[in-house]
Amino acid sequence: MDYLKTIDVHELKLASRDPVDPKAFRIAAEVVEEVRAGGEAALRRYAERFGEVPAGGRLFYSPEDLRQSLAEISQEERALLERVAERIRAFALAQRGSLGEFEIEVPGGRALQRVAPVERAGCYAPGGRFPLPSSVLMTAVTARAAGVSEVWVASPRPTPVTLAAAAVAGADGLLAAGGAQAIAAMAFGAGSVPACDMIAGPGNKFVTAAKKIVSGTVGIDMLAGPSELVVLADGSADAGLIAADLLAQAEHDPDAVPMLVSLDSSLAARVNEEIRNQLGELPTAETARESLKNGFAVVARDEDEAVRICDLIAPEHLEIQTEDAQRLAGRLRNYGALFIGEGAAEVLGDYGAGPNHTLPTGGGARHCGGLSVMDFVRVRTWLTVGDRAAATGIFEDAARLGEIEGLAAHARSARMRLKR
Repeated sequence: MDYLKTIDVHELKLASRDPVDPKAFRIAAEVVEEVRAGGEAALRRYAERFGEVPAGGRLFYSPEDLRQSLAEISQEERALLERVAERIRAFALAQRGSLGEFEIEVPGGRALQRVAPVERAGCYAPGGRFPLPSSVLMTAVTARAAGVSEVWVASPRPTPVTLAAAAVAGADGLLAAGGAQAIAAMAFGAGSVPACDMIAGPGNKFVTAAKKIVSGTVGIDMLAGPSELVVLADGSADAGLIAADLLAQAEHDPDAVPMLVSLDSSLAARVNEEIRNQLGELPTAETARESLKNGFAVVARDEDEAVRICDLIAPEHLEIQTEDAQRLAGRLRNYGALFIGEGAAEVLGDYGAGPNHTLPTGGGARHCGGLSVMDFVRVRTWLTVGDRAAATGIFEDAARLGEIEGLAAHARSARMRLKR
């Protein structure tokens, strides 16, 4: 049995996929509106209905509660969270440092760029199939590195390690709810959770739909769908490692999409044999078998065709396992995160080597990148004109454009400054 079916290049007809499920959107719209209008009472009603908290159970965790959870987990778990958080923080702070502020001269004055963080951020971490403290760190640590003053985490059914991760990240509180109701609470405020300026983090189809609904009221990072991995490999690649990486992707959930783009006609068969062997001892094999049905292997005629295929897919994660991976990396254009060479396993991206694991899916890598400090800051511009005589030319140009566009008050505003 070929767990990863081989398809012809001509069968590969991918375009950007809509990340928002229409049915989920209709359901999420109702939930979002009820929480917007009903606040904490509506939020609790949904959280209890979906089994996120017991009747009358705790919805909100304070910083003191989070620190208590951090104190109660094992020293090994605490040290692990702190090491991963520090690597994420170091990368995010380097990103923040790369955002330059500048001033340039304009006629009669100066134009300036300034960078400022949003004041409040809501960070979503899934908690349904598996607890994901890594997503807490990826979102909340990045928000803090950007300079955000108040950071809230939302995660349904939080485990002690999830609560501890929120403490390590410096969260101001945690909402023990998920889905569209959590997104609505962070967008509009509910109970202890304030209305946030920005919402980030991965989630299921209802989370994604809710993020689309509240977008514009608040900022969002992206609309992400099922997770994806493409492994681009040649005959020199280790079939066992490729199988392990594809299965690591496949165990996320039944909708995940594991893909192999091969430069060797025999590689797919070897990878399928390794998948068969590894599935036999994989605790998450049931989920992995389902998501393998979504994936495929495709054999490229040459390197040029392999690059075209990968750029067409524009995957969330792209691994290169070829003899000259570094050179090939420079030819690829569309991906959320790139992993170059056998040692750069995608799992290191998931678990805190530094770069963020919240990434665009469904072809979204053609127009956006992964979560970063840039999502939590605003680039703002200033203009000062102290010498109006020197600025005569720009006032005259502004007035003339106002006249061309039929906006008389614009023209008058500019010309009055010429007269004075």
